[in-house]
Amino acid sequence: MKFMKVGSRPDTFYTTESVRSISSEVSSDLIIQVKGTRYLLHKFPLLSKSLHLQRLCSDSIDSPNHQIVQLPDFPGGIEPFELCAKFCYGITITISPYNFVSVRCAAEYLQMTEDAEKGNLIYKLEVFFNSCVLKGWKDSIVTLQTTKKELSLWSEDLSITTRCIEAIVSKVILYHRNDDVSCSGTESKRWWGEDLSEMRLDLYWRIMIAIKSCGKIQSNIVGDALKVYAYRWLTNIPKIRNDSDSGSDIDKESEITSKNRLVLETIVSLIPSEKGSVSCSFLLKLLNASNILNVSSSLKMELAKRVGLQLEEATVNDLLIPSMTCSENDMIYEVDLVMNILEEFMLQQDQSTPTSPSRRFGSERRRSRSAENVDFELIESRRSYSASHGLKLKVAKLVDKYLQEIAKDVNLPLSKFIDVAEIVPEFARHDHDDLYIAVDTYLKVHSEFNKTERKKLCRILDCKKLSMESCMHAAQNELLPLRLVVQVLFIEQARAAASGEKVTCMSSNIKALLEANGIDSSRLSSTTSIQHDDNSSVSGFKSTKNSSLKMKLAEEELDDENNNDVASNGIGRSSRFKSLGSLPNKPKRMFSKFWSTNRRRAEKN
Repeated sequence: MKFMKVGSRPDTFYTTESVRSISSEVSSDLIIQVKGTRYLLHKFPLLSKSLHLQRLCSDSIDSPNHQIVQLPDFPGGIEPFELCAKFCYGITITISPYNFVSVRCAAEYLQMTEDAEKGNLIYKLEVFFNSCVLKGWKDSIVTLQTTKKELSLWSEDLSITTRCIEAIVSKVILYHRNDDVSCSGTESKRWWGEDLSEMRLDLYWRIMIAIKSCGKIQSNIVGDALKVYAYRWLTNIPKIRNDSDSGSDIDKESEITSKNRLVLETIVSLIPSEKGSVSCSFLLKLLNASNILNVSSSLKMELAKRVGLQLEEATVNDLLIPSMTCSENDMIYEVDLVMNILEEFMLQQDQSTPTSPSRRFGSERRRSRSAENVDFELIESRRSYSASHGLKLKVAKLVDKYLQEIAKDVNLPLSKFIDVAEIVPEFARHDHDDLYIAVDTYLKVHSEFNKTERKKLCRILDCKKLSMESCMHAAQNELLPLRLVVQVLFIEQARAAASGEKVTCMSSNIKALLEANGIDSSRLSSTTSIQHDDNSSVSGFKSTKNSSLKMKLAEEELDDENNNDVASNGIGRSSRFKSLGSLPNKPKRMFSKFWSTNRRRAEKN
């Protein structure tokens, strides 16, 4: 840390009954009142170096023994005034980055310029500031931090603040421009962010704006600095207010909330626009903080868009944003916020990639363009399409894991659970095992659901995408609708027949479940022939031996249609039964082949 010593005489100031005096053979003839402190001094050394005191003394009325001067608006208080006074007496004073601003403002107030005397205090301070303070990293930061409270306006007028900021920014740029720095790696790049994290918010904003505007610092490095500042100042965010809090506690909490809200808004405004400048986890933490601090909806949407750009990086814990409401009937997590994020992700993916690159470029080949350019654009388009497809696969896994967590919430409405599940495109789920776990968890928590609600929930499942283990569990899951259990049984038998394995016997509880619903479990054997039409209705179950099963499933679908008719103000029933969305979307006629093949093998044996 740089410092400067001025003067050579020893300090002879002393205090008597709250009055500061200086030891001298000459009686004092000047009384100066500063911030409640009285100084008994002499006109000659002070007036010779201060034009302001010369003017005040010429305008004031002399008392019999002393001339009195009032300085009620003196910047910085008594300490910088005393240093200026000692300089006038030739007493040794020490100037450092810690007291430079206050002394410089005091010298400006007293007008200790070259017009009063050559080599005056302002000149010496400026030499020290330009040659020492602005050359050092720590010195510039410390000096800038002292430009606060009543000295802020003085510092702006004297360009101290601006010059310190320029010096700090130039050093950051120089550091990252130098390829021969001794340190390397992420930690070495964060040192300046940690040093600046103690900066006052308005000064920090000005520094970061200057760093960003220069365009010479990578966006992820700026993001690292913002992350350090956020963790430094957004740590004591008040949680849900307790009704028993006193008025003083509420006022204190409100003040803290206001400060945190301002910090959060500033950090968000400084985040570079480039994707990956900050991590998705950090963005979600900011979104969580914005929810607690009740910031504007526009700021939340801005964060949701930023998260949507890189949602594939998120974890389930990142998405579990606690709800800030206190009611017993409210959800545990902010599902609506996550829905906004998912919608933004899907929208951005759809906008960034063509839906059918081969079709798009098929027509362009007929244009007057070189084949090389077309082929290059086709490759790039397919690459972009493939990347987007891969991101959707990752997000689909994330959504299913998220559903498993929010399914434990007893207050989560069925409609919201289904909305979150259905926002993922069907092709993005290669398997439905994780989704099945979420559905099973949700049914266990909501055991009060009636048959219609269970069927509505299970429409999001596709039994064909369940693994053997999940099928085995689902076949014995008494919480599932009967129709879904029957589908799983058929699929298990189809897989067994296709692999040439012997169909295993059903468990006793499944047999009891089927027989309780009037279905002969012995009918579900390897000799059953199954076909599916495009509508996935009960008419797709073609078997003379399974007439009771077909009739039972038809009755259940008829009940669903009647319920839909009542909800639609008595409108007539649809001409076709609508079955569970988990049945195949395209005609699958392999089942009958499987069964017939198995039957022929049995006849040969």
